[in-house]
Parts: sequence; C-alpha cells; structure tokens
Amino acid sequence: MIRTSASIRLLAIAAVGAAWLAASPARAQVVVYCGVDEDWCRGMTTAFTKETGIRTDMTRMSNGEIFAKLRAERENPRGDIWWGGTGDPHLQAADDGLTDPYLSPTLPKLRDWAQKYSEVSKGRTVGIYLGALGFGYNTEELASKKLAAPACWADLIKPEFHQEVQMADPNSSGTAWTALATFVQLWGEDPAFDYLKKLHHNINEYTKAGAAPALAMGRGETTVGIVFQHDIIAVAKTGKPVKVVSPCEGTGYEIGAMSLIKGARHMDDAKKFYEWALTPAAQALAPQFGSFQLPSNASLAPPPESPDLSKIRLITYDSAKFGSAAVRERLLKRFNDEVKSLPR
Repeated sequence: MIRTSASIRLLAIAAVGAAWLAASPARAQVVVYCGVDEDWCRGMTTAFTKETGIRTDMTRMSNGEIFAKLRAERENPRGDIWWGGTGDPHLQAADDGLTDPYLSPTLPKLRDWAQKYSEVSKGRTVGIYLGALGFGYNTEELASKKLAAPACWADLIKPEFHQEVQMADPNSSGTAWTALATFVQLWGEDPAFDYLKKLHHNINEYTKAGAAPALAMGRGETTVGIVFQHDIIAVAKTGKPVKVVSPCEGTGYEIGAMSLIKGARHMDDAKKFYEWALTPAAQALAPQFGSFQLPSNASLAPPPESPDLSKIRLITYDSAKFGSAAVRERLLKRFNDEVKSLPR
C-alpha cells in the first residue's frame, strides 16, 4: 500500500493523540460508590472537589447493589471508595475480602460505636453516622381509612393493614436488611420469619431503595412505611403529613459506614476523601441534604431534628453476626424462598 505524505502526517498526528490520551487520566481521580440519598451523595462529592480540587466520579446505588457490584468487580475493581449506607453490607464486604484495611488518624476522635465498627471489621470499615430503624404513617391516609395509629411492630400484621405497608427488599436495600436482622434479634429466627410471612400479606410493594417507602408515604401512595426514622423526619420537614414511630417492642439501628475498595486504582486520593469525610465540617453537611443521623465525629453535635436515641428502645445489635457474608446469604435465601415467593 502506498501512503502519501499527507496520510503519513495524519497517522503521525493520530499516534501522538493516542499516546496523549493513554498518558492522561481516563477517569476521575476518585470513583465513589455512594449508598445514601442522591442529593447527599452529590453534595458530599461536590464539596470535596471544591475543597481539595480532586475530581470525583460518583455513582449512587442501594447498599445491596454496591455489595453485589464489588463482588462482580472483584478481579477488576472500578470503584475506589464506598461511602455511606447501612454498615452490615460494609461488614459483609470486609468479611468477603472486598475492602482494604485502613486506620485513620481521626479514629480516636470518633464516637465509640464508630470505632467499634473499625475494630469488628479489622480496620476495613468505619462508622460515619448512626440512625434508628422504625416506621411511620401518613396521618391523612390513616384518618381517611379509619385505622388506629400503629405503635408496635405487631400492629403492622393486623388484617386491617392489608396492602397498606411498604418496605424495601432486603436483597437490594441495607435498610430492609437491618429490619430483617432486627426481627431475628428481637424474637429469634423462626418467629421472625413467621412475622415476615404475615407482614408480607400487608406489603403493597418491596422497593429497591430503603428510603423509598418514606417518600411514598409522604405522597400518600402507602399508609405505612418501614424505614429509618431520620428518613421520615426528612419527609415531614417538607410539609408532608407523616409521623414517626419508635416500635414498642424495641428496634434495631444502622451504623452508616465507609470503606476503601480493595484494588482501588486511585487509593491515595480515596484516602484523602476518607479523611475529609470524617471531619466535623464534612459531617455537618448532612442536614443541608435532609439527613438527620447522629454523626460519628464526637466533636459534632447531632442535628436538632435527629431522633432522641435515649427515648428509643434500642436492641443490642449484633454487628459481627449480621455483618457476616455467610449469614447474609443464608437469611436472604430463606427470605426469598419462604416469604417473597408467597402470594399477596
């Protein structure tokens, strides 16, 4: 094949361009898998970039989806850091060897429960906030259907609440996994699954995201939603007629967590995000985006809207057990086989 001088020059220019592209970063410097509300995810990553100049590429997913993605990408990790979402999947990922150990110099400045998370995971994750599980109801829907206000978990399986309750799917949602784990710890495994089967008949939808039932409740699309209490508070602050309930039997809680992904391509900058996310200034951003959990940095007071944990009957949540990948797989299989497959 005969090449003209012009074609040779074009090939040379293309080769130089290809070399420049290969030498340039093909992606953002920090790839963040984010497990909280979209607005908070974007607020955090935008603030980090503004303060540090380090670019971010953020993907928002439910925590179950992030855990599944890390498993699928085990041999070729695409993410650098997993920020937010319930801690059990973070612990399960640590148990699976999907995250890297890291002991932040800020660790001693965190609340005890956040430090314990690091200890339980052998340094592979850390607590960044705490929130209590519960449920809420739309007061207008309740009144229009002449239903008595539910106060206990037991109320949600009453016949009058048929198709009136919404919760997320524990296969995809950390919130719903916390609910499943809470019921097992409250009553024992077999009684918990008996309860879930009865509750199933009253469920109108299993959503993918944990906070979705709170939003649906605010819109009047469901009367009751099983969610974290701070998610209901966020909806109430928008003027929706919803009320928070701390169940009379007691309830579990989440410790939202953060983990460095094993094999991260931008580990140094991921650690910078990690350190920044533990600062009081970064954690103080949460209420601006409708998130009212207890922050892990001990120098930062909880938002005034946060549920008063001293007035909630919290169980002693077994993070080590329910942060096990094997326990997760077994209980989810039982949920899918014995509960989700039932007719409603």
